Amino acid sequence: MTPPPASEQILMERALALAGLTLGEVSETLSIPCPASLTREKGWIGMLLETCLGANAGSKPEQDFAHLGIELKTIPVNREGKPLETTFVCVAPLTGIAGIRWENSHVRQKLSRVLWVPVEGERDIPVSQRCIGTPLLWSPSQEEEAQLRADWEELMDWVALGRVTEITARQGESLQLRPKAANGKALTDAFGPSGEPIRTLPRGFYLRTQFTHQILRRYFVDPK
Repeated sequence: MTPPPASEQILMERALALAGLTLGEVSETLSIPCPASLTREKGWIGMLLETCLGANAGSKPEQDFAHLGIELKTIPVNREGKPLETTFVCVAPLTGIAGIRWENSHVRQKLSRVLWVPVEGERDIPVSQRCIGTPLLWSPSQEEEAQLRADWEELMDWVALGRVTEITARQGESLQLRPKAANGKALTDAFGPSGEPIRTLPRGFYLRTQFTHQILRRYFVDPK
């Protein structure tokens, strides 16, 4: 096991050392089998990099490098560097939400400082041959945080009003709320429009691809 990095600088040095390597090369070094497909192994790349970089949060609801206040997010990109899918942030609370504000929300905590690691994600590239890209450390600008906050507040208002089942993936400019469950039988508690208890699919917050694309462009294409 790689020990947790003692500082942000050490974490970045480790991440930079992975840039240009393939997933197969990294998995072989760690003696972790590389799957032929990610269809049933959606979290495999994240797990591989967590192991390699020394993340210690595991399944705990906290940042991957909690002692540094940093979250790790791998992001599959195409040959032009554009994200291929939305980015999962965290599970959304559907009950016990009284007193939760943007300032103390799990979403804000997770996104306060993020180590983004782009990885080739084109399906015609075998998993073992996909290259790891140059990492970047990001914190939201005032404008980005205002965007995220507005979306979060709107979506949580709908949850508080018992309208969670009416929320669609089209809502939110940068942040969206979508069902997150392995299957349709994994239900959780929530409230309906009259305050009655209901059972519904768990929901997760996701960053839209256009939002993450802007982050990557700012660092790699339009640096200031």
